[in-house]
Amino acid sequence: MRENGIIFGLLFVFLIPVTLVYGIMTNFEELVGFPALILTALMSAFLAFFFIYTDRKHPDQPSDNLDGEVVDAAGDYGFYSPWSWWPLLLGISCAVAFIALAIDWWILMVIVPVAIVALAGWVYEYSRGNHAH
Repeated sequence: MRENGIIFGLLFVFLIPVTLVYGIMTNFEELVGFPALILTALMSAFLAFFFIYTDRKHPDQPSDNLDGEVVDAAGDYGFYSPWSWWPLLLGISCAVAFIALAIDWWILMVIVPVAIVALAGWVYEYSRGNHAH
């Protein structure tokens, strides 16, 4: 993980002057490339921080062992609902919302309540009903 943090840190250091040069060459009037480069630099900084912070908390990861086997990373990764339909409804809602940005804004007013219900259903799926804890 340390190597990943270093790589993303170097990418951040590289992107900052590139962003400034790009902005100067376009007189800071170009509204797509300059903000995209800024956001890419920030994303690289966030990832560098995450990887370095995680490496300090958990220094010996199975993926860092060059002689490691796949079974070394085995274990419990969390609980996932195998028969849940809520993620499908939420994904369809997000896809329709994305399409609504290209078609017309009124579609968002129809699909946002559906997305909120799908998100709430997914979060509270195991709080009531047959599978309540």
